[in-house]
Amino acid sequence: MSTGNNDPSDLDKLRDALASITSISSTDDVLAAFGLLDMPAAQKYGIMFGFLTFALTVGAVLSLLTLGGSWKRIEEQARSGESVSAPDAVTQRKRRALLLERLLEMREWMTETNYPEKSNGNDKDEKNGTKSKFSALTRMLMMVTPEEVEQKGKKKIIFPENYEEEYKAAYRRCQDKTGGPILGGRPNHRFEAYARAFASCGTRTSLPYRWSYSRMYESLAGKSHESDDHYSTLFQKRPRDIIGRTVRLEALEEDRHLNNLWETTSGKPFKENKAYNPDEVWGFLDYGPFPNAKFMLESPVFQLQHDQAAFAIIESVTDRILGVIHLTKDDPKNLNIQMELPIIKPTSEGTVEQIEACFLLLDRLFAFGYRRVQLCVDTQDVVGKRLPQRLGFTQEGQIPKHMIVKEANRDSIIYGMLNSDWDKGARAFLFKKLHGAAAQKTDAAIVAKEQAVEEQAEQLKEKKLAEEKANDGENDVKN
Repeated sequence: MSTGNNDPSDLDKLRDALASITSISSTDDVLAAFGLLDMPAAQKYGIMFGFLTFALTVGAVLSLLTLGGSWKRIEEQARSGESVSAPDAVTQRKRRALLLERLLEMREWMTETNYPEKSNGNDKDEKNGTKSKFSALTRMLMMVTPEEVEQKGKKKIIFPENYEEEYKAAYRRCQDKTGGPILGGRPNHRFEAYARAFASCGTRTSLPYRWSYSRMYESLAGKSHESDDHYSTLFQKRPRDIIGRTVRLEALEEDRHLNNLWETTSGKPFKENKAYNPDEVWGFLDYGPFPNAKFMLESPVFQLQHDQAAFAIIESVTDRILGVIHLTKDDPKNLNIQMELPIIKPTSEGTVEQIEACFLLLDRLFAFGYRRVQLCVDTQDVVGKRLPQRLGFTQEGQIPKHMIVKEANRDSIIYGMLNSDWDKGARAFLFKKLHGAAAQKTDAAIVAKEQAVEEQAEQLKEKKLAEEKANDGENDVKN
């Protein structure tokens, strides 16, 4: 059939198209069919490979949909009448993953222990009921140890929860595998060092933290007879200090730290330190510098709120105070807390001592179950902004007109460290910086091995309980 103007009909066009398809016998015929035969070779083959990639991608997607059961689910939803649209906000909220049971337990324990409902600001020591010179948060973060208290005129030793059991188990564990050579004439020195460090961590902290801290402490105390004597004596005098390689953290006390802290941060010449501008220490804080130690005592450096804690940073070699580090805005309900920039002399800024002081505190906070630690820094504090970066914190945002400091506006930068970031790399990064690559590798291997042993023990325990339950069932049937 043809038209009056001699144009080909639709049927003729279809015949011509089919003829062109059936006449394809080579790659050039395909290219000619699409008008690509006369193009440069690079463009020609580029288009061909692009088409091939597209075809393979479509095929892969269809295969995944088929093998993954998507078509089947779509068919089931169509039959049941279920909505296939994206869930609403309320439904998504209900689908959030729940927290680990241990975190929820620590949340409840910290809230009840550190902030009882009838708290009036006078923190009391839970062991003897007397008013404590430390806040509840400070006491929680200090290492635990047996204490001798006087009750009704009689002296009594009170052991922390499961302290004796933890000590004995750690002692046996170190006997099985020591962290180094045994010193001559002291066959038990490493066992004792490891055991007292492990038990002092407290049962409320995580096991990986206890394993790591104990091995680090054992390596420090076991280097020589002198180091063994030093750490044994230190434990007898100050068993609740948090021990590191270059520094240790002591709960801040007026009698022990006030005068030396003021001398160190006053800007005046002190021992081997030359005079400096005290605003290098106090310029971005709402208090200080102080004309004398009495004014410092009356300031927020020592006068802590119920949700705060403070630790003096003591250099291991010289046994002198370098500064103080504060924790504020404790929020155990949400497992959040804020760490302030350490108040230290300018020559200690950016040193390994400053880094380790922050590391020791961060490690202990996350071991107790905190999920997020925050740092808040003045946007103009160039030196202060370097510390969060050195520690691996993430910059989360900036708050304009956040505070009024020394009668002037302050904008703040907020940095955060999450427990997931700490576990996945931040802790290992800082440990390597403080102790070296070899020590970090050894630490990771120790924790991994201990976790495997712990999991195996749990599996054996569960198996034994299941067998006992099955035996009890058989006995009941026989009876």
